[in-house]
Amino acid sequence: MDIAWIRKYCLSLPHTTETLQWGDNLVMKIGGKMYALVNTEPDEHWLAFKCSEEDFAELCEREGVVPAPYLARAHWVALEREDTIPRVELKRLVRKGYDLVFAGLTKKAQSALQVG
Repeated sequence: MDIAWIRKYCLSLPHTTETLQWGDNLVMKIGGKMYALVNTEPDEHWLAFKCSEEDFAELCEREGVVPAPYLARAHWVALEREDTIPRVELKRLVRKGYDLVFAGLTKKAQSALQVG
């Protein structure tokens, strides 16, 4: 399980912070709000991320993609394996999740991140 590339990608997105939460989950955040979770140890799911309502429905139709436990109602999906979605597409989807979470921040929080 190679989490280095997805960690590096997420950290390349402006103002991303990371924390280790709930034992072995590397949590990626923008403005204090989560947009991706990576399991640092082998588990049932490799990665979970925020997506649009439309992407959620489409992605859940794919083999190896499931509604993320505890987060599905907020349109999060979880990948069972690293190779479930090609890297190029996965980067695009994670970026969309990042953008969705950023758009949901207050205007004040957005402004602080854009200036800072």
